[in-house]
Amino acid sequence: MQTIGHTAEFRFYEELNDHLPTKRRKRSFTVEFEGKPEVGKIIAALGIPLAEVDLLLVDGESAHFQRRLAGGERVAVYPIFERFDISHLACLPGRPLCRVFHH
Repeated sequence: MQTIGHTAEFRFYEELNDHLPTKRRKRSFTVEFEGKPEVGKIIAALGIPLAEVDLLLVDGESAHFQRRLAGGERVAVYPIFERFDISHLACLPGRPLCRVFHH
């Protein structure tokens, strides 16, 4: 008898979509997994550089890359915010935001 894996729904925003296949861009999609993997490992396996992620929400709450998934979660992944300071919202390690230059 084959073991059925767990699933979670993922949605990537803005330029993070550039790392995904066309059919997964700008929409939610389901990812199947076994066990209780870290969400960061799944994101990286999907081709998204973790250094480009500024905010990670699991079921609407800010999370670390080490957050383990059990199945049924909704995961939203946002790129580095250039115009907003979200440090009070994000659980990810702090890093400088991009600087926006006006000419």
